[in-house]
Amino acid sequence: MLRLPAADRAIAARQNAPLMNSHSPAGPAPAPASESVSATARGATPEAARGRGAFRVFRAIATRWMDNDHYGHVNNVIYYSYIDTAVNGWLIDATGTDIRELPAIGLVVETSCRFLAPLSFPDRLEVGLAIEKLGARSIIYRVGIFREAQAEAAATGRFVHVYVDSRTRSSVPVPPIIRQAAMTLLSPGSAAT
Repeated sequence: MLRLPAADRAIAARQNAPLMNSHSPAGPAPAPASESVSATARGATPEAARGRGAFRVFRAIATRWMDNDHYGHVNNVIYYSYIDTAVNGWLIDATGTDIRELPAIGLVVETSCRFLAPLSFPDRLEVGLAIEKLGARSIIYRVGIFREAQAEAAATGRFVHVYVDSRTRSSVPVPPIIRQAAMTLLSPGSAAT
């Protein structure tokens, strides 16, 4: 199992975030009434993070007939495909290179998605991207999935790439070409190391 670098594990621990594949659509369990924990600390999406202004770039994604489940909306697992496609498509476009061929590749070590409103085929989507943290060996993306022209996200999420040597899979620094592109997605208040 690939482990996050120590600095990123510490960040995840401070944020009380899971380190691997947090795919629960329900999100974290609410705190007991006896605890005084803010909605944001329990994982609620702050209003500002739901709007388009929280993201630096948008990628168009088309829903497909097969994305809908028996209940008539996009199935929860499909959202992860939208996120993966948006992040990696943006990286290819922003760097002008086939990122799969770099000597260092980004492995996904954490994803999460908070579902705020249903989507359904034939909705046209726009996936907003921003960088929450640009680390020495990892990148944490903030993601918003919007119905075309809608002001608020139908879903928000997080996507973490940790960079490894493409052959040995040992942890390595974020490649310079990726780091340069990632700097353009840093939001005010985001961290870069």
